Amino acid sequence: MQWNKQDVGQYFTAEEYIDTLLVPLMPVTFTNQQEMKKSAAQLETATIFVKEMEKEFKGRIFLMPSYHYMASQDLSEEVSRLNDWTEKASERPFRHIFYFSFDPHWKKQERNLNGNLLWLPAIQSEDIQSKETQTILKNQINQLTDLIKTYW
Repeated sequence: MQWNKQDVGQYFTAEEYIDTLLVPLMPVTFTNQQEMKKSAAQLETATIFVKEMEKEFKGRIFLMPSYHYMASQDLSEEVSRLNDWTEKASERPFRHIFYFSFDPHWKKQERNLNGNLLWLPAIQSEDIQSKETQTILKNQINQLTDLIKTYW
């Protein structure tokens, strides 16, 4: 389920089965052209990842809107905000909270999160639609979906 009117409406009719929340973590930067492009590419790739994972587990995972933050910012402040989100989300019957990111800085904060971090190194590809990149994406998505199943 995704954060849209139709899916939110369906969520309330089946909320006892939807026990997992997925929150994409998306860095934004205005440092320079190269970093902005890198940030935008990560957003595109991460969006593909989380939508495919949501599709794979439709009816079990609720995909939150992306959580955007400034890449240069101290993540300890973001951890506090994310934990507030998690606390509010836990008022619903979400038993499993997953954060998804390509940003390696989250690994240093992982133990402070009130959920599980799904981190992968970012795919560096000029053409996200290329056959090779699509194969890599599919393999990594399969690995993540297998990992999520281990928490259930």
